[in-house]
Amino acid sequence: MRERTDLEDRLGSLSRFERDLEDAVTLVELGEMENDSDTEQEGVAALKALKTEAERRHIEALLSGEVDANDTYVEVHSGAGGTESCDWARMLMRMYARWGERQKFKVEIIEETSGDEAGIKSATLLIKGHNAHGWMKTESGVHRLVRISPFDSNARRHTSFASVWVYPVIDDRIDIAVNESDCRIDTYRSSGAGGQHVNTTDSAVRITHIPTGIVVACQGERSQHKNRATAWNMLRARLYEREIERREAEANAQAASKTEIGWGHQIRSYVLQPYQMVKDLRTGVVSGTPDAVLDGDIDEFMEAALAQRVEGGGPTHVEDVD
Repeated sequence: MRERTDLEDRLGSLSRFERDLEDAVTLVELGEMENDSDTEQEGVAALKALKTEAERRHIEALLSGEVDANDTYVEVHSGAGGTESCDWARMLMRMYARWGERQKFKVEIIEETSGDEAGIKSATLLIKGHNAHGWMKTESGVHRLVRISPFDSNARRHTSFASVWVYPVIDDRIDIAVNESDCRIDTYRSSGAGGQHVNTTDSAVRITHIPTGIVVACQGERSQHKNRATAWNMLRARLYEREIERREAEANAQAASKTEIGWGHQIRSYVLQPYQMVKDLRTGVVSGTPDAVLDGDIDEFMEAALAQRVEGGGPTHVEDVD
């Protein structure tokens, strides 16, 4: 049914494009014939909107991976730097939640560990929507923030790092075998707000996959059984993503060895002071409105990274910003 809905949407959008294009061209022609600038401008605006939508549909047509259409998990972890990095991790979590809301996706917080003073040490979001993983998969990596610290009484400039890890929700079409004997299951009390039951029972679940060292945790539900089921699903998804990455690494080993590796592993820098700029270090895309980016306006970065990955373009080396 999901594949059928997807095909109907693509066919319907094609028919709508043809109809809207004809209407827009007609408006422009009428405006020119009758010397009506308002009508002509209305047609031009409609053509520009169609161009933007066509470019987005072109990127979506490239999302042909086995799990691109699936829902996705997004893990955010603070890096070294204490309170600064924890606050930066919270800002990133909010950015992806706002992006999901802009796309009319459903966003759920699966797990969240608060920082000692502010922000979060880690959090896991579940973003539900068509092609959610396909869009989000290029966001995995280290994100760097440069700003005047609100936690520094001397108003000095600080650099903070946080990592993002994106992996798909595995549906019934893909079978991932996990031996329970290879896993250690721990239960503990949930942290943060949640009510009397959540804070007094061991409802949170953490599963450690011993052979790989992968750790997943869930504390979003009041029931330990529901948290356990969600944690198992997260573990299967992590193992699937790990295997896909291993295969891609083997296939691209020769090409990767020729690629210049920049400082660290950061994929994007967000500079708030002394100037304002967001720069993607893989594609060279730059935005001068970091406030809008941190409010979820990250489509242009995703589209450029997807086009580069799917169409086989090599990485663009861009000098980092201070």
